[in-house]
Amino acid sequence: MDSKHSYEVPAEMREFAERSVEQARKAFDGFIGAAQKAVDSAHGSAETARVNTQEATRRAIAYAENNVTAAFDFAQKLVKSKDLTEVMQHQSDFLKAQMAAFQNQIKDLGTAAQDAAAKAAETVSKATRGR
Repeated sequence: MDSKHSYEVPAEMREFAERSVEQARKAFDGFIGAAQKAVDSAHGSAETARVNTQEATRRAIAYAENNVTAAFDFAQKLVKSKDLTEVMQHQSDFLKAQMAAFQNQIKDLGTAAQDAAAKAAETVSKATRGR
C-alpha cells in the first residue's frame, strides 16, 4: 500500500478495542464457569434424587410389609373367632389400626417429600450463589 494512504489506528481506539476484547473474554470465562457449575449441580441433584427415591422405596416396602403382616394377623384372629360378635370386634379393631397406620404413613411420606424438596432447593441455591 501507498504510505500516503496507510491506515493508522489511533491509540485511544486500540486501547478501547483491547479493553473490549478483555471484557468479552472475562464474560465468556464467567459464562463457562457458570455452565460447569450447572453441570456439577445437575449431577448433585441427580444423586440427591436417586438417594431420595431409594429411601422412598425402602419406606414403601416397609409399609407394605407392615400392612400385609397386619392383614395376616387379622385373618388369623378371624379364623380363631368363636362368634359373629368377636368377628365384628376384630374387624373394627383392624380397620381402626389400619386407618391409624395409613395416616402415619401419609404423614411420614409428606414429611419425607418436604425434606427432599428442601434439599433440592438448597442444592440449586448453592449452585446459583457460586456464580
